Amino acid sequence: MNKIDYNGRIFTSWENSGNGEVNRETLFHYFQDGNLVWANYAGGGIIAGHLIATMGDDGALDMRYHHVNEKNEIMTGICTSTPELLENGKIRLHEEWTWTSGDRSSGRSILQEV
Repeated sequence: MNKIDYNGRIFTSWENSGNGEVNRETLFHYFQDGNLVWANYAGGGIIAGHLIATMGDDGALDMRYHHVNEKNEIMTGICTSTPELLENGKIRLHEEWTWTSGDRSSGRSILQEV
């Protein structure tokens, strides 16, 4: 897979494990500089969130995230996002994540570019 340009792309949560906090109302605004990728996200129960990641040669992201939810809790976690390039040129991210706060449980989610 060629390197992916995440800069300026917007994603929403398409699927999420029950212990996740984002949903289809959550929008992720991605930015990129070389192999450094970051995003701001909010909506759907998230007041404000940020993530930072490094991109591997295959376009996969090794990321750390944190956000404040509507309960005013700070939540943190780690995630690996594997990209799938769709026929229409958009990206779908298959994610495996683990909370590093709260109950420290793990889950899976899919983000879809809007």
